[in-house]
Amino acid sequence: MAPRPTRSPDRRRNTVATEVKIPDIGDYKDVPIVEVHVKEGDPVNADDPLISLESDKATMEVPAPSAGIVEKLLIKLGDKVSEGHPIVLLKDGDATMPEPPSLIEQQEPTPPPARALSPPATVPAKPNGQSVQSDFGQVHASPSVRRLARELDIDLGTIRGTGEKGRITKDDVKATLRGPAAPVSAPAPAGGMGIPEIPPVDFSKFGPIEMRPLPRIKKISGPHLHRAWLNVPLVTHQDEADITETDVYRKELDAAAKDKGYRVTLLAFLMKASVSALKEFPEFNASLSPEKDALILKQYYHIGVAVDTPEGLVVPVIRDVDRKGIGDISQELGAVSKKARDGKLGATDMQGASFTISSLGGIGGMAFTPLVNAPEVAILGVVRSRMAPVWDGETFQPRLMLPLSVSYDHRVIDGALAARFTRQLAHVLEDVRRLVL
Repeated sequence: MAPRPTRSPDRRRNTVATEVKIPDIGDYKDVPIVEVHVKEGDPVNADDPLISLESDKATMEVPAPSAGIVEKLLIKLGDKVSEGHPIVLLKDGDATMPEPPSLIEQQEPTPPPARALSPPATVPAKPNGQSVQSDFGQVHASPSVRRLARELDIDLGTIRGTGEKGRITKDDVKATLRGPAAPVSAPAPAGGMGIPEIPPVDFSKFGPIEMRPLPRIKKISGPHLHRAWLNVPLVTHQDEADITETDVYRKELDAAAKDKGYRVTLLAFLMKASVSALKEFPEFNASLSPEKDALILKQYYHIGVAVDTPEGLVVPVIRDVDRKGIGDISQELGAVSKKARDGKLGATDMQGASFTISSLGGIGGMAFTPLVNAPEVAILGVVRSRMAPVWDGETFQPRLMLPLSVSYDHRVIDGALAARFTRQLAHVLEDVRRLVL
């Protein structure tokens, strides 16, 4: 919803100033201001951005509710704001900023005289001649797109955006102007693969239903997962590691760690073993260049760890795992997991991973296919270890076996390389002494 102004008298100029406040921004609280787009005395048009907010998961702009002059800034860069917090005093003014050339004229080629464009007035006007103010929390469009919509008197809330993350583009606005007589093909997803949308279904005609809103984390991570699925040619290689001796050593460390207030889990060993394998096969600790013609090999080893929280899955990052011991990693894992469950992770806590581990060991399962966390090129998935009879050449021995699933980007990694990487990972896990090599 657009900012709701409140009026306050400005005795110095005998005019009325509008106090612009932070609109409804969902469940975001104490969001930092990362950019102030205006200064005192600046003229602005309706929907011009005033400030930008950045949470741990999204960046949002607060637009001007109407044209005017910025009389006074009530905030500064770095301030933390919530819904209802005043940000500027906006003085009313008819002549605020010279109106730039019409975006309609800029976007459409000049027609021959005999085929002059019909004026935008052919589009039915809104009641009382008022432009629709786009919902801040629902409509995603740039200021230029918003202005084009105002010129055409089109409600942005009625347009389904085909841009990245559902952002409304100029083409979307112009397609609405053409109306049903010019049907538009089904919008392609962010990956640009031309896959049609699943048609909506009225499930209530089959029986009772309940609408449950998605948690905020799922709403934000969904588009990223969709892009990854569409853009990464995914293959999963599966193997297993005999961790019988490693788990005995882990239990010894865990018993000692309890007295110091933390626990030692298998995840710390998986992280150290992953670093060992990443050093042996640097293609897994890499990303494709933006042009897709080179490989960016990373010289750091920051491991993302998928953590299940009441609000959904988050992936905090443990940095410089190659420089830390099992005890240090275990303590950091405990701290960051608690931070994730309490919803206190910041943006920097979830940035910079070069490789990710997703562990379902505490839940169960035989195997699964983890989705590559693009722009990374590989991810390790593990499930619960199990006792299994293993032939030692003479007899079957009970051994603790850990299933390993490595998903990878086939543009960077082929099957043989994936098999060698996973075998190296298992090789290190099977003998804890190799972790110090």
